[in-house]
Amino acid sequence: MMLKTSKRVEILDITNQVEKEVEKANSKDGIALVYSPHTTTAIVINEAERGLLEDLINSISNLIPEKSNYIHNRIDDNADAHIRASLLGNAVVVPFENRRLLLGTWQRILFIEFDGPRNRRVIVKIL
Repeated sequence: MMLKTSKRVEILDITNQVEKEVEKANSKDGIALVYSPHTTTAIVINEAERGLLEDLINSISNLIPEKSNYIHNRIDDNADAHIRASLLGNAVVVPFENRRLLLGTWQRILFIEFDGPRNRRVIVKIL
């Protein structure tokens, strides 16, 4: 699945796209692996309430500031993005039954961009 981010730091709710992949699957029951092959993005499961998403971005930005004396910045000037992504992880696994994701009431699958805007790819593997 392809995504286009529009900001340097941005959270996209990709739950509906993942659900479509599960609906197309040959398996009625199983797990969906949702994976980002990028080192400056993350995938997490959480609530997609706007205030919480802002809190998440602000908290991560406070924990790992964009501008600091990062050694990697001599190469790409995006060390903060790599560190942020490393802390959150690049994949989630979600079980499904009857081709429906088994997420909790408020749970959503969130793609987090830390070095955009960019065109990104997310791999959904049905097992």
